[in-house]
Amino acid sequence: MAKTPTGKNTSGRGQRDLKVQVKTARGRKLSSTRWLQRQLNDPYVKRAQTEGYRGRAAFKILELDEKFRFLVPGARVVDLGCAPGGWCQVAVKRVNALGEKSGKKIGTVLGIDIQEVEPIAGAEIHVLDFMEDDADQKVKEWMGGKADVVMSDMAASSSGHKQTDHLRIMALCETAAYFSFDVLEEGGTFVAKVLAGGAEGDLQKLLKQKFDKVANVKPPASRSDSSEKFVVATEFRG
Repeated sequence: MAKTPTGKNTSGRGQRDLKVQVKTARGRKLSSTRWLQRQLNDPYVKRAQTEGYRGRAAFKILELDEKFRFLVPGARVVDLGCAPGGWCQVAVKRVNALGEKSGKKIGTVLGIDIQEVEPIAGAEIHVLDFMEDDADQKVKEWMGGKADVVMSDMAASSSGHKQTDHLRIMALCETAAYFSFDVLEEGGTFVAKVLAGGAEGDLQKLLKQKFDKVANVKPPASRSDSSEKFVVATEFRG
């Protein structure tokens, strides 16, 4: 049960945001209570609700695009592991997939995931495991050609062991990188979530063989206590 502390404002005192406190309910672990309290007080969670995004992660790709400008009108975008759809929502607006920006090129957004995803206006969503042998061919057929951007906010299921989770997500990122090599147009961009932990150096070496520029970024929307960061590889050599 959540409660918001209240108090009277007296003259001369400035108003301030009130923090939501969460009581530990019977049967709920302390870690779950902490997570719930963090969610309730997270400004990005509140912004996502206000602005209609399906999760706070939408602001991570927004902030990355503000810096690197890869979601341009007319771009063809593939979102790997797109559930719940926040990144697709951002991409639809940025690449003008709905044709709402008069005089601008109309882009394409293709989201794929191993689970069903609620429809998103302006995006084409498919149930597909991108690790399947013919996944790259299917994606190119659906898009009518190659992509300008391949992006991934995927994370492997948590095991509770930090190093194991790090290795799992790095293996996932490396597989996504190889997938991008097959579907990206020359000059394209690859964006993926990684976890700091030591093994990311191998991914860096791999990407530098295929892209002119490779950067590691932690956008403001990424929680400071999280080991996640994002790799942004631009100018694919083909």
